[in-house]
Amino acid sequence: MKHTPADLLPEVFETLLDNEHLKIERIISKGHTSPESGWYDQAQHEWVILLEGAATITFDNGKESNLRKGDYLNIPAHVKHKVSWTDPDVESIWLAVFYGDIQ
Repeated sequence: MKHTPADLLPEVFETLLDNEHLKIERIISKGHTSPESGWYDQAQHEWVILLEGAATITFDNGKESNLRKGDYLNIPAHVKHKVSWTDPDVESIWLAVFYGDIQ
């Protein structure tokens, strides 16, 4: 079991499981957002739960999902989205499950 890294200057992405059918990542954010230059447009579906912290996911149609501890969201493949805010004062710990066409 790994604990939260002391240095969170870069956002942390940790692959916990990866095979041809499923990928599970732990992501640790603290004030991090997606790059301004684009949107995530993934070939696989993504189910995400926020285990700690707070965050906002914005979709290219303008809708937003504000997530708090325990909130989860399923994002279908090719639905463009980005993380537009994470709480800068506490760690936001995500569990992201990618399923479908895993490359």
